[in-house]
Amino acid sequence: MNTLQGQKVLVVGGSSGIGAAAAKSLAALGAEVTIASRNAGKLEEAAAHIGGAVRTAILDTSDDAALEAFFAAQGSFDHVVVSAAQTASGPVKQLPLVDAYAAMNSKFWGAYRVARAAQINEGGSLTLVSGFLSVRPSKTSVLQGAINAALEALVRGLALELSPVRVNAVSPGLVATPLWAGMNEEKRSAMFAGAAERLPARRVGQPEDLANAIVYLVTTPFATGSTVLVDGGGAIA
Repeated sequence: MNTLQGQKVLVVGGSSGIGAAAAKSLAALGAEVTIASRNAGKLEEAAAHIGGAVRTAILDTSDDAALEAFFAAQGSFDHVVVSAAQTASGPVKQLPLVDAYAAMNSKFWGAYRVARAAQINEGGSLTLVSGFLSVRPSKTSVLQGAINAALEALVRGLALELSPVRVNAVSPGLVATPLWAGMNEEKRSAMFAGAAERLPARRVGQPEDLANAIVYLVTTPFATGSTVLVDGGGAIA
């Protein structure tokens, strides 16, 4: 069985959804996990759910100075996972440019900043979360597909630049996370049911599905420069 006993792991965006599930799975393998996000209340809730000696840190990936100071104070990590992002969606002709810039700044530049500032031990890993729209575009989410594709290209380049640190991406499809909490419950249930009918896996994703893929990339020494699709077959449906 893979073990991360005593290894330092940072999960940026670890207070909810995919990040929180990944943090719990990594902690279960013995890692010394720190979860980071902008919301102190969500961090406390996530830490209580994960249990053990998980640490928390308030961190905004859009704040260059704060990121630099955080990594300078924390020293090096063995593994870093980045799943934090807030991206507005909509057709290009309708999405306000300020929202488009903010989406790119959050998901792409946020990951870029972490990759630039983080100190990762030799043989460690950096894992980013992209999304299957990079390979299966949607006419109503063009920007999200472009951001995800940019992240996956960043991964391939960083795998060369940061070697022997390994760099990979996990690309989810539709996942039942708090991202959808603002949607009317009836509409959300109907959306999930409709997606499950269309997907070859006949279900929507759960955060734990993505956590499994993240653990695989973190614990597999021969995996680098890779993007692992965990989308229920969404890219081929």
